[in-house]
Amino acid sequence: MSRTVFCKKYQRELEGLAAPPYPGPKGQDIFESVSKQAWLDWQAHQTMLINEKHLSLADPEARKYLQQEMDKFLSGQEYDKAEGYVPPKK
Repeated sequence: MSRTVFCKKYQRELEGLAAPPYPGPKGQDIFESVSKQAWLDWQAHQTMLINEKHLSLADPEARKYLQQEMDKFLSGQEYDKAEGYVPPKK
């Protein structure tokens, strides 16, 4: 049986991550309070931000920006969207 966490993004009990996604306290906090689904959703959104905003992960400012957006996204705050992105119709 998989472990569950109370996800701070989706505000309900959901399946948790198998391991912390980062080393140190930040990774442990995410491991304990972010669901697997929220983390997967963040990774997809992060990829969209990197692509649409032409971010270079070699740039410390771009990494700082992504860190700030991750914190907002995972805590349920308002976060940046990729300009011009139109989600596919289902």
